[in-house]
Amino acid sequence: MTGEQIRHARALLAEPPQGSFRSTGPSTSDESEYLMQITRSSNMNTQKGPADWFTGDVYIDAVAAPAGSSTFGAAAVHFTPGARTAWHTHPHGQTIFVTEGVGLCQREGGPVETLRPGDRVFFEPEENHWHGAAPNRFMTHIAIQQNDESGNPVTWGRHVADQEYGTSTTSAD
Repeated sequence: MTGEQIRHARALLAEPPQGSFRSTGPSTSDESEYLMQITRSSNMNTQKGPADWFTGDVYIDAVAAPAGSSTFGAAAVHFTPGARTAWHTHPHGQTIFVTEGVGLCQREGGPVETLRPGDRVFFEPEENHWHGAAPNRFMTHIAIQQNDESGNPVTWGRHVADQEYGTSTTSAD
């Protein structure tokens, strides 16, 4: 991964969203206050997934970004029909949770699996894998991963070839 790709990855998946603020709540009986961070959706923009990472049109909405001592991030990833990630790994693994549509995923050396809303997949740390939409369906999932000590959540590999993807299924109704 180049320096520019790392910077872009951090911008999409690892930096705190703009427009966050802290709000004080009601006092408790001991007069202490609590702080709550709220990020308004109107302050966040959908990002187009980079061509280095995806085949087809993919859009990313930040859900959670590492902050303070937390190294976890999450994003809603929207795949158009046939769109998919490149092969990739995560230093601490990744969980995806399908929220709508029909998707496909595969770990290196394993079968292609069909995913539907409510399905969850955990990819082991450093497990090479890909995921995306079925050829004829949109798919959205929430991706949750943890950054490594250098702040990197993912290492990208080569694109999934059309022949690899095409052998997975011709339809996922």
